[in-house]
Amino acid sequence: MAEPTYTTLSFDDLKDWAADDHQAALDVFLASPAGAEWQDRAATAPTARAFFETHFQPTLIEDGRPMVFTGYYEPELIGSRVKTQDFSVPIYPIPADFDQNAPYLTRRQIDEGAARPALAWLADPVDLFFLQVQGSGRITLPDGSAMRVGFAAKNGHPYTSIGKVLIARGDLSLETVSPETIRAYVRQNGAAILWENHSYVFFREITDIPSDHGPIGAQGCPISALRSIAVDPAFTPLGTPVWIERTGMARLTVAQDTGSAIKGAQRADIFFGTGAVAGHQAGQVNDGGRMVALLPGVA
Repeated sequence: MAEPTYTTLSFDDLKDWAADDHQAALDVFLASPAGAEWQDRAATAPTARAFFETHFQPTLIEDGRPMVFTGYYEPELIGSRVKTQDFSVPIYPIPADFDQNAPYLTRRQIDEGAARPALAWLADPVDLFFLQVQGSGRITLPDGSAMRVGFAAKNGHPYTSIGKVLIARGDLSLETVSPETIRAYVRQNGAAILWENHSYVFFREITDIPSDHGPIGAQGCPISALRSIAVDPAFTPLGTPVWIERTGMARLTVAQDTGSAIKGAQRADIFFGTGAVAGHQAGQVNDGGRMVALLPGVA
């Protein structure tokens, strides 16, 4: 991996910068832990746009790899707090014998191992798999109530894309691979393909945020649809305002999350919101463009 380079830009270099809703981005920024120290300066700024232009410097961070945008979302699933005939796929919390400093069992070993206490139960192993990919979700229970689960820990094994595995095998093509086609493949051929990804995510129940707020990101605060992105914190510190440019989208976001597959200086996962529509929108994103970090240091 090449050493990162930092190119200073001006706000005039940012495509459609003046047309964005800077106040919406500022609200997300100030609600994050990183925004706490900026509250007083934001309060005295004449506009949200002026705040960013006064205190930040657009900086293009590159490491030789091309820009890749993807999307993610918070699934809405149907499940149960107890195992039933219809709901038999467990959502596990962190196991009692888990050691965060050492690799734990693989996905297959966990699936084939002894039964253990579960937070809740789902109907479909693919639902669990995509819940783990997204890192959080809302589950509607049989009595109509809901529970929310969020990322707690990973088992320490590297993430393998099932879509890439199916492409390499010739079962799907780059043009046809999507969450829907992966789900259809598993429905027809069984869930063993999921074991190709040794990575496994454990969850915790989230009870301390309002239902109308987004899921908790890596910063420990709710994330916001189309204003929060997951980044590689080795290049872009969490809490950094980030201008993104991709086909049909140019807007100011905040780096509030991370992900196993989000590696590189020009790599971002855009949060699209909660539910099936957001999931469909997120699943369509796999393209290039540019992300520009707004780093402190102007005034």
